Parts: sequence; structure tokens; C-alpha cells
Amino acid sequence: MRPTAKSVVLDLLSTAKRGVVPVRALVAGAELFGIDDNRLRVALARLVARGLVARDERGEYRLAAAATAVQEQVSSWRRIEQRMRPWRGGWIAVHAAGLGRNRRILRRRTRALAYLGFRELAPGLHVRPDNLAGGLAGVRERLRALSLDAEALVFALGDIDEPTAGRARRLWDGAALVRRYRALRATLEASARRLPRLDLRAARAESFLLGGEAIRQLALDPLLPEPIVPGAERRALVEAMLRYDRLGRACWSGALMARGGAPARAPAHLRALAIPLAEVSHG
Repeated sequence: MRPTAKSVVLDLLSTAKRGVVPVRALVAGAELFGIDDNRLRVALARLVARGLVARDERGEYRLAAAATAVQEQVSSWRRIEQRMRPWRGGWIAVHAAGLGRNRRILRRRTRALAYLGFRELAPGLHVRPDNLAGGLAGVRERLRALSLDAEALVFALGDIDEPTAGRARRLWDGAALVRRYRALRATLEASARRLPRLDLRAARAESFLLGGEAIRQLALDPLLPEPIVPGAERRALVEAMLRYDRLGRACWSGALMARGGAPARAPAHLRALAIPLAEVSHG
């Protein structure tokens, strides 16, 4: 999936060490993907108008507060194991039956639930294992930050019968997740071997695209506990992505450093999330 002008802006701003990037660096990054100056500036103006990007008095750009919740979701892939705690068999549930169904409300609700790995167990009742750090209070806070309806009930679900618990565990295809982890790890490792042989422009583009694909998986990973998915497979993907990120940072640092926007890490694909960042607060 090729990046758009909007995604390039968001990705580069999300990784700037100083938090700001001059427009010339954004233009240079966009050129790698065949996005011309005019398209980039139009996308930038639209993001500013939506309140997702801000411009300072020096003409440099940064992410605005409206992008924070999703930016945190994306960048959390590095700390993925810290976001989990041992599972004792309990569940967290969200009851959304009877709430608003217009397109915008439904899209925000779907996005918030997907980000935290919820699946629908019964009409309007979404569940996930209670294994996230912070427990119920932490999950409730994250869901609200991601614009879940204020009226949705978020609660602990502990004592359910075994047939229902079994049905809940089968809401996720653990085998498919493991296959995905392994395939992405193999792709990153193959690209890591290839990058040193590519010219710099090609290496930047490839690391941007493939790194973004892996980060999308990790940012949206349901973080399932060991009885459902082997944690070692997810950890192996994280380790592969950490190594790949160092290569990507090396590819990109010269380009942005020369323009005053050196990255703290390789561009990390806010666009990679299933629901566009531009819908966080204004969708």
C-alpha cells in the first residue's frame, strides 16, 4: 500500500526528534513516493484545518493535540510487553447495544474497540481478556481517549460458564496471528539483508513501507494472553522490528537532519492503523 501525502506528513511529524519539521523536509520525504510539492502542501493545509497538525511562527510543523491518542497507540509497539499483565481468566466487556448508529459515531466506536483488541461476543457486547496493564480502569481510560461513546458501559466480566468462555477465546484466530507474526518477521529480515545493497532513496522507501506494515500489526495487535496466542512469537516480531527500525533510522537520518528535522526513530506509519488518524477527533 503506497503512502498518501497525508500519511507522509503524519509519519514524519510523528518521528521528529525536536517535535517539529520544516516544510522542505516534508516535501523531500514525499518526493520518495512520487508525491509532488503541490499535493504535499494541499494535504498539509487540510491537516492544519482539521486541527491535526499545527504550524509555529517559524513555519515549522508539528502534530497537534488531537493526534496524541493515536500517536501513542502507534509508538507503543516498542513497549508491547509492558502493556500486558498475567491473565487470570477474567474478561473486560463493553456494552454498546442501543447506542448511536450514525456513520461517524459507529466509526469512532469501531476504531476504539479495534485498537484495544475487543471482539463482539453477542450483539452489542464486546469482550477481551483482562490482561492489559492498568486493568479495567486503564482500559476504560484508553477507550475514552480513543473516543468511545461516553454512554457505553465498560465493566469486568469474571464468572462466566465454560462454554461461553470457550466461545470468547475462539473470537480470535490465534493460529492466523502466529502465521502473520512469522511472515512479517521473515519479510523484515529479508529486507534488512537487502537494504545495504539498495541506493539510498530506494532503501528509505522500502524501510518506510515495510516498517509501517509491521508497526501496523503491532499497534493493532490484540495483545492476547499465553493460553490463546504464544507470546514468544509476538516478542520475536518485536525484536525483529527493533533491529529493522535501527536500519530505517540510519537510512532516514541524513535526509531529515540536513533539513532540521532529524528523526528520533524511523518514520513509523500513523497511516498504518485501520481507521485513518484524520478521523480521531473530526471523523
